[in-house]
Amino acid sequence: MQWHCLSKEEVLKKLKVLPDSGLSEKEAFARQQAYGKNILEAKKGKSLLVRFFAQFADFMILILILAAIISFIVSYFDGEPDFVDPVIILCIITVNASLGVLQEARAEKALEALKKMSAPTAHVLRDKHVLVIDSSELVPGDIILLETGCFVPADGRLLSSVNLRVEEASLTGESHPVEKNAEVILKPDTGLGDRINMVLATSTVTYGRGLAVVTETGMNTQVGHIAKLIMEDETPMTPLQKRLAKTGKILGIAALVICAVIFIMGIIKQLPIFDMFMTSVSLAVAAIPEGLPAIVTIMLSLGVQRMAKKNSVIRKLPAVETLGSATVICSDKTGTLTQNIMTVTEICSLNGTEKMNSDFGTFLLSHAALCNDAILQEGNNINVSGEPTEKALVLAAYHHGSNKNILDTSYQRVHEIPFDSARKLMTTVHKSKDHTYRSITKGAFDFMINRCTTVYQNGKHLPITNKEKNRLIALNNSMTEKALRVIAIAYKNISRDKVKASSSELENGLTFIGLIGMIDPPREEVKDAVRLCRQAGIKPVMITGDHVLTAKAIAKELGILANGDEAITGDVLQRMSNEELSDNIYRYSVFARVSPEHKVRIVKAFQSRGEVVAMTGDGVNDAPALKTADIGCAMGITGTDVAKNAADMILTDDNFATIVSAVKEGRGIYDNIKKAVHFLLSSNIGEILTIFVAIILGLPTPLIAVQLLWVNLVTDSLPAISLGVEPTAKDIMKKKPVSPSKGLFADGLAIRIIIEGIMIGSLALLAFVIGYYYYDLPTIQRSFAEQNISNALPGVYTPWVGRTMAFAVLSLSQLFHSFNMRSEYSLASIGLFSNRKLVYSFLICAFLQVSVITIPPLAKVFQVVPLSFRQWAITLLLSMAPIVIVEFQKILNARYHPQKNFSLEI
Repeated sequence: MQWHCLSKEEVLKKLKVLPDSGLSEKEAFARQQAYGKNILEAKKGKSLLVRFFAQFADFMILILILAAIISFIVSYFDGEPDFVDPVIILCIITVNASLGVLQEARAEKALEALKKMSAPTAHVLRDKHVLVIDSSELVPGDIILLETGCFVPADGRLLSSVNLRVEEASLTGESHPVEKNAEVILKPDTGLGDRINMVLATSTVTYGRGLAVVTETGMNTQVGHIAKLIMEDETPMTPLQKRLAKTGKILGIAALVICAVIFIMGIIKQLPIFDMFMTSVSLAVAAIPEGLPAIVTIMLSLGVQRMAKKNSVIRKLPAVETLGSATVICSDKTGTLTQNIMTVTEICSLNGTEKMNSDFGTFLLSHAALCNDAILQEGNNINVSGEPTEKALVLAAYHHGSNKNILDTSYQRVHEIPFDSARKLMTTVHKSKDHTYRSITKGAFDFMINRCTTVYQNGKHLPITNKEKNRLIALNNSMTEKALRVIAIAYKNISRDKVKASSSELENGLTFIGLIGMIDPPREEVKDAVRLCRQAGIKPVMITGDHVLTAKAIAKELGILANGDEAITGDVLQRMSNEELSDNIYRYSVFARVSPEHKVRIVKAFQSRGEVVAMTGDGVNDAPALKTADIGCAMGITGTDVAKNAADMILTDDNFATIVSAVKEGRGIYDNIKKAVHFLLSSNIGEILTIFVAIILGLPTPLIAVQLLWVNLVTDSLPAISLGVEPTAKDIMKKKPVSPSKGLFADGLAIRIIIEGIMIGSLALLAFVIGYYYYDLPTIQRSFAEQNISNALPGVYTPWVGRTMAFAVLSLSQLFHSFNMRSEYSLASIGLFSNRKLVYSFLICAFLQVSVITIPPLAKVFQVVPLSFRQWAITLLLSMAPIVIVEFQKILNARYHPQKNFSLEI
């Protein structure tokens, strides 16, 4: 029902209530049975157990569980049951599932915060008596009383209003209290922020009083609609989650295919069936980087810790990576791009713009501070309480030499005529120490100018002719075009017998002093942040409930509205279909006078064009869009609990510029995750090729199951995690965002992984061949000669040295290869020791690898033999080869700057 379109009488008739008596208790009870309580409903949540097990409905997770089972079976049948690998895999799965459960609680928390915002009590008229009741007991048709300082307990149509102003910023984005008027009847398409004959639940009365009839309660209120949006809209998967899910499916299927192919080839080559089954299954396990989910989680966690030190608190781990992919940042204006403090920025006399610290400035601002109800509190910090416009006037006067407290003492207020919406003026009468009297009037220029007969100029009073009047009108229009809120100030010296005169007498025959323009100014640091966003290929967008002129002025100053960008209002947006909005979305950089539903539509329109959208905001009205966006960023200081709980990230300093450093961090983390994936998969391909090629060539199996699992465990852990702390590249914010449509292996990464996997596999196979032909075969042949055996058949003996060397090279070459992953630039240019954690990881893992070969009990478990000095020398040379090969390739790339990139989308 569009209650703002109806007269007071029509509303009362439809709700079947009398304004002077209210509902009866009996009728109120009946309506509560029909409409329910005035509370926000909670979405029915799944049980903790159901949520937990739902986390396992993922292809990669299922493959990992299978990998854990197979890993144990392989080690068990190999005679040495090993719980380490399966336990690690299961721990990874459990941690990931637990994190998922915690993340799903966000919507419920947001709704709880909405509930807490509801007014606890309400003054209601029932059976001709004013009662104080719990706000949850209100029903449509209740008559409620509104006074300064009280929360509005439900949506209602005003029946009367006296100087009533209501703060609705958290619902509409309006930067200052809205002046209400019970007498007007509005058009059906009037925006939420312009419905001045209505009051909305959870808003606050800042001035005056009023009487309203409740029209909507609970989930039918405007804040209830927001609650529905939070419950209904699902948070989208992050780009990284999508990529890893796709990668996991491909790797899982590939592992099963590899397992089958190698097993079949082994049978064709007439190798022992059981041994081939164990080897193929182990290789399939090795093909899946089961440490990847844990490594990604650890990388994101480390990024979260770094970002927390930079005033960015991450509530959801994947949000870090999503920031790095952001292509659009939609920001609320009030309190996010601006300071949320009305500030006087310009004053004008008949001569034009004046300096505030001039004699005229002091004269004008002192009069504005006297005709003012704001309270100035002095101490260590200056604090002003009151209505935002009046606070701005008092602060401007104070900072330019006019202390309101001193003025009030010197010029005692003896009478006042409060502001009302009909006159648009406020007048106070003051008595000076010399017993003269002066009335001061402030208010809207249009209502003031025709009441003035003279104008103050250079200490003189000049008659207002058409010339002066037109000059003042032009000055007012000029300030209004700058989106300034303009207040006119005038005065009149009166005699003692006129002190208590009526408004018609006191507010006529005035001397016009000047104009004061104010605005909620933009944050200075945001200008640089917007510039950096554009440099990084990110489109900044302003979405606000404020007026379009104000929004455009701020957007132009910040650089958001530039290069032919357009602004659009909620009224125009309302008449557009989703398809039209999506088709034209790139035209607009400013959306003004929009509702919470509009904000969600805007976010979805950008998403429909393939954009990754970040949304910043602080109010209740921002919560649905924060949740719908790929990443929601709430303000930590001014942000409501609803906004914070609906967001993925909280900016603790309320600084829009902080999001830029967060984007940089996110990009760095995504780069490092790609490095880890690159490293793990190239290593795993190397393991696969070592076995695969050996079988094709008719060689003995170079590695056994337990060795494969060990190599996977060592190389998939510390080195990959250490790549996650690689310093962010200095030029990362000069690059375009990573397109969400791009596969994880685009831009030639898949080709490089395959080539490097071939390199590692070839080195391990070469080590095996050297050990097999130069050390194992001669030894076996001598043994056979001593036993008078004329024919030595492959496969009837164990290639101890070859297998040991292949085992060592496969592991150590991957450790050396991890340094290649650090950057696309040469190690010499970035510094070998600039990532000390990787150096430490290399030393620890190399020590572990050497230990299992050199310590007899461990050597027995892994079925290896001690190597001679020469064998170790060959092993070390082969293991270091990846550094030499890749460094040479980087030098060639730097020299010739190849333009062509191979791309294999996965």
